[in-house]
Amino acid sequence: MKKIQTSRFDVAEHLRTPEEMAAYLEAVMEDAPGDAARIAKALGDIARAKGMTQVARDAGLSRESLYKALSGERSPGFETILKVINALGLKIHAEPASV
Repeated sequence: MKKIQTSRFDVAEHLRTPEEMAAYLEAVMEDAPGDAARIAKALGDIARAKGMTQVARDAGLSRESLYKALSGERSPGFETILKVINALGLKIHAEPASV
């Protein structure tokens, strides 16, 4: 029997356009609305797709602090989230929750 070789899936390799990045973030926010660490991890995936060094520069953060903030192991501050979203060229919006 032939062995099957697998590789680890990295969503950042599949986020090529701003529309794909926005759709991915929207899907994570819908799937885990109260999970700030998971949303931060999704932002980290998008930042890696765009280039972490450039995103850190655009957000006014060090590359190391950006990696830590978006690792998914902690919930970064809202100010950091806003800086990253802006640096990624994304927008967030509010709408009434379904009742």
